[in-house]
Amino acid sequence: MKTLEGDFTASNARIAVVATRFNDYIVNALVGGAEDVLRRHGVADEALTLIRAPGAWEMPLVVDRAAASGQYDGIVALGCVIRGGTPHFDYVAGECAKGLGQVMQQRSLPVAFGVLTTDTIEQAIERAGTKAGNKGAEAAMSLLEMISLLRQL
Repeated sequence: MKTLEGDFTASNARIAVVATRFNDYIVNALVGGAEDVLRRHGVADEALTLIRAPGAWEMPLVVDRAAASGQYDGIVALGCVIRGGTPHFDYVAGECAKGLGQVMQQRSLPVAFGVLTTDTIEQAIERAGTKAGNKGAEAAMSLLEMISLLRQL
């Protein structure tokens, strides 16, 4: 049986990292993790573009515009939404996830989901490079694998 699966050799890929400014003390750590992974896997500096969106609510539109530009082989979406005492979290996190999924499907372009949705700031810190690893780095790895896989299809 023929098996197709991606690897991490998308060194000639053009990649946008779309990161939110909201909760930037967490998001900047995610960006650093993604950037490190992409560079270690051979993605050149000139092939990387960092785009800042105000927050997770606005991120799907920014990602859609980047995808529509035809300039990128994939997009890493990085942000952080921390639950508060109101239902605001549910709306923002849910619409962000739904919107990013729609962009990926409609534009047929891989969008790696690196948006933290946590209950506490401590959980966010853990996922931005301490106990639970760096979810920005993990999203970048996923993107490289998807770019490689889609090139085979």
